Amino acid sequence: MPLLTSDVQAFEAHATDADLYDLRARLAAARLPEAETVYRAAPDPRRWEQGVPLADLVDLVNYWRTDYNWRSFEERLDRIGQFRTTIDELGIHFLHRRSTRADATPLILTHGWPGSIAEFVDVVDELADPKDADAPAFHVVVPSLPGFGYSDKPATTGWGVEKIAAAWVELMGRLGYSKFVAHGGDWGGNVTAVLGGRFPAQVLGIHTTLALAPPGMTTDGLSAVERQWTEETRDFWLHHRAYAKQQATRPQTIGYSLVDSPVGLLAWLLDKFAEWSDTEDSPFETITRDRILDDVTLYWLTRTGASAARIYYESPNSLDPDLRIDVPSAITMYPGDIESRTPRTWAQERYRQIVRWRSPEAGGHFPSLEVPEYFVKDLQEGLAAVLAAISRP
Repeated sequence: MPLLTSDVQAFEAHATDADLYDLRARLAAARLPEAETVYRAAPDPRRWEQGVPLADLVDLVNYWRTDYNWRSFEERLDRIGQFRTTIDELGIHFLHRRSTRADATPLILTHGWPGSIAEFVDVVDELADPKDADAPAFHVVVPSLPGFGYSDKPATTGWGVEKIAAAWVELMGRLGYSKFVAHGGDWGGNVTAVLGGRFPAQVLGIHTTLALAPPGMTTDGLSAVERQWTEETRDFWLHHRAYAKQQATRPQTIGYSLVDSPVGLLAWLLDKFAEWSDTEDSPFETITRDRILDDVTLYWLTRTGASAARIYYESPNSLDPDLRIDVPSAITMYPGDIESRTPRTWAQERYRQIVRWRSPEAGGHFPSLEVPEYFVKDLQEGLAAVLAAISRP
């Protein structure tokens, strides 16, 4: 556990009974639109062409209202260990699980959108104290991004990925970790890249599921599979990024719906879990309803639909085009992640010391939820390769 001082304080998550009653009442009173006009019998991914199908949403809303147990998620957070600290006048919430192993390495895990710390709750224990004694162990830190979960909502602009990365270095230092490794995907992948590129004195190396290539790369010399990746990614950016444009340009406008309507929030986030997971039809083929509702309910109870959306406004172009990462990097490209597949030859123009590259057979944008056992093993092996590269003369 971190040394509890005025800088780092223990925290407990506890929604009021009134908030949970209000959620159930709003779900019961929800006004829903008519069914989509592209309905097809399940399973068929084309059912989602106009967004979340009505039947799927009704089933999930009913489960959320009658059977889902938020208190169970709160208990899991408390068992891991929750804390808050203030950095640059902003309260930052984080999970911290110290390993019992003397050889453990500090590790910071950064989530993205529409995710949260809920992405990593089920993998923290195995990362900290692995069942396999030969696997590396980690002191695990999982912060909530500014504007997400139990972190404060920024009242001014400026909290983009560069500032967040600097805050993470300060956070790790306060916990006594002067050197550490980092992992992230989605926005967490952006933050992790900045950590590796801007703070090589503190960051030993990184593991990421998001490898953003510098601009202007050519398709010459790419394999057929890599060309298909680039074509699918281009199609995604052209035809599937309306949500990002909305949040990058008008986060306040969409924020009213996300904070006022639990059904609106659920549909907005569920749409991405469906489109970005490695499934044939529904995200529930690989992710349980409870895990998705843990994430959505966290957004709801903390009223962070608008503040979380603003990360798109703060960092619309993601990474500095000139950013280069010279620390050892392990990169995993999951096949179902339509947003984040990058050819290795492109990635190595930014990530200059790739020590491990993997393209698994299954998994999408949320691997810690979709394929948690593989995710943990891959992260362990990837960071082991990073640490081995550091130790070589």
